[in-house]
Amino acid sequence: MALALTLNMDPWMIVVDGGNDNWGFKEVREEEKSQMVNNVFSSVASNYDLMNDLMSGGLHRLWKERLVSKLNPFPGMKHLDVAGGTGDVAFRILESINSVSYRARKDMLDDTLQEETQIYVCDINPNMLNVGKKRAQERGLGEDGSLVWVQGDAEALTFEDDSVDGYTIAFGIRNVTHIEKVLAEAYRILKKGGRFLCLELSHVEVPVFKQLYDYYSFSVIPAVGELVAGDRESYQYLVESIRRFPSQEMFASMIADAGFQKVEYENLVGGVVAIHSGLKI
Repeated sequence: MALALTLNMDPWMIVVDGGNDNWGFKEVREEEKSQMVNNVFSSVASNYDLMNDLMSGGLHRLWKERLVSKLNPFPGMKHLDVAGGTGDVAFRILESINSVSYRARKDMLDDTLQEETQIYVCDINPNMLNVGKKRAQERGLGEDGSLVWVQGDAEALTFEDDSVDGYTIAFGIRNVTHIEKVLAEAYRILKKGGRFLCLELSHVEVPVFKQLYDYYSFSVIPAVGELVAGDRESYQYLVESIRRFPSQEMFASMIADAGFQKVEYENLVGGVVAIHSGLKI
């Protein structure tokens, strides 16, 4: 079947009938989006965690701690953190497990729990993974094999069915091409009783707060990106991608459609971010 291709003055605006996706507020061919997203994260990798601090006023740290508390990590678990290249979430999970392991050492050998625990950090972008590996080495984390770094696609994971106890994805799912494929893969690889958790920037519903948030997002964040990282365009995309992401209720419905049960979400900071969760039963 022939495809109708239209090129516009905006070089990012490429429309193909039957195969469109969003690039921020723009529309591009599906097959191009993944490469564009990869280019963005290659560009921002070295400044990613610093920019998270600047853009959120450090609040992303508290949001991630809340995510980990909902996961309730335990010694010996097999966990997958997707789109987690810099290791920020994985480190928190491992440190939580290690604190439990430390308290248990009176009754168990030191290395028993450590050897059983495996936190897989999966990211499609090698630059992000390299940042994470360096940070782990600097902090002395994962030297016992408890951290495993995997370059992979969230839409087509290489993990076996029913192989992990938990699955987290923070600030990553809005950048994929097919959200439903990511959710299906998460469901496939989780064991029965396993928990899916997603931390994502979301939609503010309070009108006055929304106006302030929109001003900050579209005026301040790209300017900070240009000042600190020398990259305004990437941060403009990140802001726009948030607005194109499904609402909290719609995303919760997508999670349920993937097969998860006990689906719920918690808004933080008035809906600036939301933590979605679901169980495989």
